[in-house]
Amino acid sequence: MKHTMQTVHVHGAAPYDIHIGPGLVGDGGALAAHARGRHALVVSDSHVAPLYAQALEDALLAARSDLKLARFVLPAGEESKTLAHFDGAIEALAALGATRDACVFALGGGVVGDLAGFAAACWMRGVDVVQVPTTLLSMVDSSVGGKTAVDIPQGKNLVGAFHPPRAVFADTATLATLPPREIRAGLAEVIKYGALGDPLFFEWLEAERQPLLDGDAGALATAIARSCEAKASIVARDPLEKGERALLNLGHTFGHAIETEQGYGGVGNDNLNHGEAVAVGMVLAATLSARLGMSPAEDTARLVALLEAYGLPTRVPAGLSPEALLGRMRLDKKNIAGRLRLVLWRGIGQAEVVPDVDEAQVLPVLAGMG
Repeated sequence: MKHTMQTVHVHGAAPYDIHIGPGLVGDGGALAAHARGRHALVVSDSHVAPLYAQALEDALLAARSDLKLARFVLPAGEESKTLAHFDGAIEALAALGATRDACVFALGGGVVGDLAGFAAACWMRGVDVVQVPTTLLSMVDSSVGGKTAVDIPQGKNLVGAFHPPRAVFADTATLATLPPREIRAGLAEVIKYGALGDPLFFEWLEAERQPLLDGDAGALATAIARSCEAKASIVARDPLEKGERALLNLGHTFGHAIETEQGYGGVGNDNLNHGEAVAVGMVLAATLSARLGMSPAEDTARLVALLEAYGLPTRVPAGLSPEALLGRMRLDKKNIAGRLRLVLWRGIGQAEVVPDVDEAQVLPVLAGMG
């Protein structure tokens, strides 16, 4: 295993560092440096906690024996990202007696990171959160940028807050316990960064498919760092998503509609998980762009070929109504004054936000008619 640590700096009003490399879950000194007070809550889920929570807590206590620690564990899965479990996290902070200098450690995937971050944002109007992502998807996406939220039946992430972390520790050794489907889902978000703004990275992903799918530590660390650098530079310029940051949602408006319409999940059923839904969403965005005359159809074909080479889906799942999906898209947070506002592209590496997209052009794309 390649033991090279990489650090990505996120600039802006609330700067922080993203540390990438193996063994970070056990680096108590580095982790504890971000606990300003005596109270720390470790939030995890039923898959991750048995693997890594004890090691994280032992490392924290070895570095800071005065820490008062508690653990809150969610059932694994997107269906746990609810107000009810958010309430559980808040109750855990209350039971701990957490003061304003407390720190929440979010140990897990995107669900844990989003929910723990939202609880940290709300407890006493905001306490520190340290993100310790354990999935590729959360390492390259949800742990970076300070977006926190929970889902409600009407849509994903509709209740939340912007709350940047104090630090991010992406322990690449945790990826060894991920199922191949979860690695592929994370790689969908990695591909997104090439598609939206970096054609050279897109080419690198075409060339490095096998090492990435095989879980090569060096290739994955490079992919994570390149993705985090891309996201960090955009987030620093637009922390509250007033403009450019919306580009990071390439494929997400379509993808979220699919997830919401299917019912969240993707574990133990046929529903798409988040990364898979984003893969389909990117193809739909590219297809719509070509339909509107914005981009060459061959770039859509190249994107489809790359996603399929990584074992990712590229079509809307059977049985979903185009009209129902469009209805979900109308609820998207990027829309303004009830008009569809989508992230489309001019071709590989050239995404842009397009306001006021004609719904009549979107329906045939959702129906698979191109």
